[in-house]
Amino acid sequence: MLSDGRRRTTVVVLCAAVLGLAVPAAGAAEPTPPRPSAGQEAQQAARFWTAQRMAGAQPLDAARQAPAVPGGPAAARRPQGTLFKGTRLVGTFFGSDGPRGTTWHCTGSVIDTKARDIVLTAAHCALNMKGDYVFVPKFVKGAAPDRQPYGIFHIQRIFIDPRYVPDRGSTTTKKTASDLDTAFARVSANQRGQSLQDAVGGGLTFTRPSGYNLKNVTVPGYPSYRHNSAGRAVKCTVPTTQLRGYRQLSMTCGGYYGGVSGSPWITDYKDDARTGHVIGNLGGYNGGGNDASVDYISYATAFGADAANLLADAVADQAPPADLPPYRGLKGTLPGGAARWRKAMLMASGDYTGDLHGDLLVVWSDGAVTLQPGDGKGGFGTEKQLRKANSTWTHARAVTGGTFSGGDRAGLLVRWSDGEATLYPQPGPSGLGREIRMAPPGSAWKDAVQLAAGPFRADGGTGLLVRRADGSLTLYDGIGAGGFGTGTRLLGANTTWTRAALLTGGDFDGTGTGDLLVRWADGTLDTYAGTSAAGLGTRTRLRGPNSLWQHAQVLTAGDFRHDRAPNDLVVRWSDGETTLYADTGTASLGTEHTLVHPGT
Repeated sequence: MLSDGRRRTTVVVLCAAVLGLAVPAAGAAEPTPPRPSAGQEAQQAARFWTAQRMAGAQPLDAARQAPAVPGGPAAARRPQGTLFKGTRLVGTFFGSDGPRGTTWHCTGSVIDTKARDIVLTAAHCALNMKGDYVFVPKFVKGAAPDRQPYGIFHIQRIFIDPRYVPDRGSTTTKKTASDLDTAFARVSANQRGQSLQDAVGGGLTFTRPSGYNLKNVTVPGYPSYRHNSAGRAVKCTVPTTQLRGYRQLSMTCGGYYGGVSGSPWITDYKDDARTGHVIGNLGGYNGGGNDASVDYISYATAFGADAANLLADAVADQAPPADLPPYRGLKGTLPGGAARWRKAMLMASGDYTGDLHGDLLVVWSDGAVTLQPGDGKGGFGTEKQLRKANSTWTHARAVTGGTFSGGDRAGLLVRWSDGEATLYPQPGPSGLGREIRMAPPGSAWKDAVQLAAGPFRADGGTGLLVRRADGSLTLYDGIGAGGFGTGTRLLGANTTWTRAALLTGGDFDGTGTGDLLVRWADGTLDTYAGTSAAGLGTRTRLRGPNSLWQHAQVLTAGDFRHDRAPNDLVVRWSDGETTLYADTGTASLGTEHTLVHPGT
């Protein structure tokens, strides 16, 4: 979800011949081709994609058919798709195998991005692009390119996750990598010189689903003309479930014959709307359906970190990175599934093994304590149990890791429910080690709501930032076995910081100084770069108020990739999904990698 985390970075691009560009002779300096004027590429494509050629295109996924033995009680109760005139944000994705090759069609949709020229479809619809590809929003069968409602848009570049590998001799895949059956395409202007989003008046919002069991998801697509001579679109609004063992949605609705691959799955669909939220595309296990390829069973890749990163590459018009780890499907890189990780109450990062790699220490709801040793590449080795389930550790209320008492290995600081605070100077794979009392039960540390360790000291050493129940912030930079030392008050009691839901400290700008990351109650994310005893650092907003980050339940930052770059951020979400944002900066979240998949 290629060996040693490497993957080929092939991005399929239109050949120069399609665009009519000259190819320089071997060894000659490559001239800079003239930039086509707006609409020129679409005008050229229209010479190939005549009304007759589009009407004669065959569905790429032609195997999708009605069952051989129809009828029966189950068929009578089965939802059936409705044919309609189509909607502006969904259209037909046409491809060819060259000027004299076959032509075929899938379904595509418009994604709302700052690039304003992005189309979503299935990866198996866009593999091995050799000929001329176009996208036609709200396609009308029999109409010439200039008579299509919004014109036609020439595909310039396709973005597919190279870890998506089809079966030999097939355009579909039944492997775990079918979770990656998503593609994005950049298009040029239509014949009228309009950008895609300007022409159709909007776009769908790329959205990660909150789960697999959803009530009302609408899937508009373009089925084959054999079953739909007028060339109309089909739509169906149904509940969804999970395709067991895969990161894919499943729906039951008849009428989804060949040609529907790539269809968007929309949670708030309205006919001809200019907006909507798309959570996946029809594709996956066997080209978007089951082994029997019946018309009433459809699957969709559920959007997650991989699709989000691929979309970011498309918007930036850059090849995907070459160093992503192998795709592991729902196995993830941390042991257990989302059901288990919902019980991960507290996390603290640090080098607890002494190998200079960031490790993850976890306190579970039953009082168990585990260590996930980092491998320095964003992955984790064999889990070590430091404490079995017990009642004592169910009273841990806040934890953080750092080199509080000197040395190279991180220690663990714990604030307990009764106000006691303790330090474990050198926890490791063999256990938590000795315990030092830093504050007695009943102390003022009972209202220390959040702890965040980081290089907050002037010499780059570990300091401890504490947010108390009244919103005050105090920095302790003289922590040792003898106690916390004298703290420096950065903020007095206030109502603003009582709304700080989560804190974590680290080095997010790569300067070696302490930075603070805050998740506020409304989902806002802020960083404070250069926080020290002199005060809070410069604030930068990473995310405005939003519902997604309200579901972030646990944060911790550390050097999990050991690349001397900014720290990595680990987030455990409310549904148990756990993700790593590699090289998170003070101004932007890093590349997202899934450690624990939702629905597992």
